[in-house]
Amino acid sequence: MSEVTMNEKQSGYAKENANSATPTNYENSLENVTSNQAHGDNSRATTNTAEHVLDLTGKMDKKKVICKDPLVVGTSTKRGEDAEVRDTWANKVEFILACIGNVVGLGNMWRFPYLCYKSGGGAFLIPYFIMLIVCGIPLLYMELAVGQYTRQGPIGAMHKICPLFKGTGLATVIMSFLLSTYYNVIIAWALYYLINSFMDPLPWEGCNNDWNSELCWNGTKFNSSQDQEESNKTSAPQEFYDNHLLQMTKGIENFGTMRWELLGCLAVAWILVYFCLWKGIKSSGKVVYVTATLPYLFIGAFIVRALTLPGSELGLVYFFSPKWETLLEAKVWVNAAAQNFNSIGIAFGSLMAFSSYNRFDNRLMRDTLIISLTDAVTCILAGICVFGTLGNLAFEQGKSVDEVVSSGPGLVFVAYPAALSKMPFPQVWSVIFFSMLLCLGIDSQFATVEVIITSIKDAYGRWIRLHLKRHEVLVLLVCFVSFICGLPNVMQGGIYFFTLIDYYAAAISLMYIAFFEVVAIVWVYGANRLARNVRDMTGELPNYYIRGCWMVAAPCLIMAIWIFSLADYEAPTYNKGQYIFPGWSIGMGWAISCLSLLAIPILAVIAIVKAKGNNIVQKLKASIKSPIRECPCCGKMLNKQHEAHHGTAANNPDNEICLEQLTSD
Repeated sequence: MSEVTMNEKQSGYAKENANSATPTNYENSLENVTSNQAHGDNSRATTNTAEHVLDLTGKMDKKKVICKDPLVVGTSTKRGEDAEVRDTWANKVEFILACIGNVVGLGNMWRFPYLCYKSGGGAFLIPYFIMLIVCGIPLLYMELAVGQYTRQGPIGAMHKICPLFKGTGLATVIMSFLLSTYYNVIIAWALYYLINSFMDPLPWEGCNNDWNSELCWNGTKFNSSQDQEESNKTSAPQEFYDNHLLQMTKGIENFGTMRWELLGCLAVAWILVYFCLWKGIKSSGKVVYVTATLPYLFIGAFIVRALTLPGSELGLVYFFSPKWETLLEAKVWVNAAAQNFNSIGIAFGSLMAFSSYNRFDNRLMRDTLIISLTDAVTCILAGICVFGTLGNLAFEQGKSVDEVVSSGPGLVFVAYPAALSKMPFPQVWSVIFFSMLLCLGIDSQFATVEVIITSIKDAYGRWIRLHLKRHEVLVLLVCFVSFICGLPNVMQGGIYFFTLIDYYAAAISLMYIAFFEVVAIVWVYGANRLARNVRDMTGELPNYYIRGCWMVAAPCLIMAIWIFSLADYEAPTYNKGQYIFPGWSIGMGWAISCLSLLAIPILAVIAIVKAKGNNIVQKLKASIKSPIRECPCCGKMLNKQHEAHHGTAANNPDNEICLEQLTSD
C-alpha cells in the first residue's frame, strides 16, 4: 500500500473516531487511532505514556487515564511490552522549588555582587532588570513551554522542534556534563571547609600551622610604618586555601599527586547527588523542600549579622553607589544580559528537562515570574550579605574595600573565611556559611545531572529498561562516570585544570548554543506556532510582548553578546594574572569548547543527509520541518493551526488533517 493511501486511510479513521468521541469514550477512540498509526508507520509506533489525557474541550478529565505519546522513541508496544509512563511532579510546589534551586546557586553569591560592583554599582541594577524583562523572562518562559509541550529533555525536544538543530540539545547536554565534572569539586571544597569549621581555633585563623610560610599574615590591622612591608605578605586564609586545601603546584605542567582528602570529599559529594536523584523526580522533588529553602534562612541570618558589623556601611556604599556614566558603556549592558543567562540558566537544559515532567495543562507564566524574580531578589540579598561582610573585613584590616573585594572561589574560600574568623562564635558562623554553600551547590548540581539522565532516558529508554532494568542503575553510572572525569580537579595541580574547564566549558560556548536554540525555536519552528502550543496546553496565548521578545529582542541581544564576548576574548589566567597558561593548555581549553561547539554543525549535516529528498534543497527543507503531527500528550491529530485541543481543533473534527497535508503546510 502506498504511503499516500495509508495516510488517507489513517486520516479517515482519525475523523471517524473523533466524530464519535466524547469525554467518556474518548480513550477508546484514541486507542483505535493509535492502533492504526502503529500499523501504518513503523517509525512512529506508540511507546510512551503520560498519566493524564485532555478531553475534547481542552480541559483535564477528572478520570485518570493513560495518554499515549506516539512520538517518543522505541517500538516496545508493537512487541507486546508495556509502555513506560513518564513521571510527573507530585505538585507544582516541587517543580517551582526545583527550578529555584537550579537558578539560585553559587553564582548568586560570588558572581553577581562582584559584577554589580565592577559595572557601576547601583546603576548596574537598571540594565540588569531591563535585560531580565526583555530577555531573561521571555526566554525562561520559552524553555519551560518547549519542555512541557514536547515532554522531552533538551535533545529530544530540539529534535521535535527542528531536526536540523537537534545539535543544540546535544551541545547543551555535553556542556552540562562538563559542568557536572568540576562543579561538584566546589561542593567538595565546601565539605572540606565545613568539616574544619568544627575545630577550635579555625585552622585558617593563624600562621602557626605546618602549611604556613614566612610571608603569612594573620590579618591584624596594619600600622602605617608597616604598610610597605606587609603588602607583600599572604593572608592566613589564602595560605590555607593554596597550601593546605589545594596544595597547589607551580603550574599546570606539574599535576602533582592526588589530594586524598579532597578525593574523599568529592566521593561524598557525588553520593549526596546520587541519593537526590536515584528515584528520579520522586526523590529530587522531596529534597528541594530542604535544599531550596534552607539557604534563605542562612542568607537572612548573615544579612542581619553583616549589617550589625562595624564597617559594614563601607561595603554597602561600594555596592549600591551608582556610577551613572557606566550606563553609556556597552560592556555593562553585555554583563547584565550575560548575568541573566548564567543565573537563570538559559541554554543549560535544566529548566527544559524539569518542565518536561509537568502536567500537560500546567500554566507557565506564573511559574516563570516566580522563578525569575526570586533569582533576581536573591542576587540583591547576596550582594548585601557579601559587601556588608567585606566592609567589615576592610575596616578590621585598615584597607579599602577595593583591596579586599574579590569574586569566584576567592570570595567564598578566602575573603569570607577571613571575615568569619573575626566574628563572635566563629565556628557557628562558619558551619552556617558552608552549610549554605553546600545547599546552594547541591541544588544546582543535581539539576545539571538531571539534564544528562533525562536525555539518556529519552533517547535510549527501551535499552535501559531491557539491560539496566532500574533507574537507580542509570543514575549510578552517570554519577560514577562524572566522578571519574572530575578526578584531575582534585590533584595538586588541579586548580589550573579547574580554571581552564570552567572558562572554556560554558563561558565560550553558552551564547553560541543559546543563539542557535532561539533561532531554531522562534524563527524556524515559529514563535506563533509555539504560542499556539502554549494555548493548546493552557487555553491562553502568550501576550504580544512575550512573542515580540522571542522573535526580535532575544535573538538580537544574544547575537550582540556573542559577538562582543568573542571580540573581548582574553585567554584565562590564574591568581589575577600572576600565572599565565602555556599555549598547549589554551589549545586544550579550546578542544574542550569544541566538544559542545561542533555538536551543532555535525548533527545538522547528519539531519540533512538522513532527510527525504532528491537534492540538497529538498533535504534541507525536510530537515527543518518539525515531526510533531499529534499532541505529544494524547496523540490526537493536530489541525492546520497545529493545535489539538483548542477552538476548532476540539469542536470540529473536519479540521483535522492527514500527514502529507501537514508536512506540506
